[in-house]
Amino acid sequence: MTQSDRRPSVWVGHIILRVRDVAASKAFLTKLGMRDVVPEASVGILELRGGTHLVILPTDQPVANDTPAGFDLMVDDIEAAHVRYLEAGIDPSPMVSGKIHTSFEIREPGGHVITVNSTHVSDQPV
Repeated sequence: MTQSDRRPSVWVGHIILRVRDVAASKAFLTKLGMRDVVPEASVGILELRGGTHLVILPTDQPVANDTPAGFDLMVDDIEAAHVRYLEAGIDPSPMVSGKIHTSFEIREPGGHVITVNSTHVSDQPV
């Protein structure tokens, strides 16, 4: 980290989601605002803020409904995200206010549940 670059020097590079239908999950997750960086691939490589990549890999194993995705998402404006997802037909759960976050859940087509949280990013560059 240089003096002019005050961001943390590390970040999450890749997170993995294994699904039976890569195309359906990829289409759903791009609706959330992820960037499809390899549109023609048989796997999904979706980019999130900060340079993290969500890699969607095929599996023959069924995923039980309500299986936690193994990661959560954070948004700047939780209320606006909730409305945007409703308008996109994503069907988010009602919002819940917790001790640190306001959050809601969404279910991606592969059966995983993803929690979407309000931000608590510091006022420092990230």
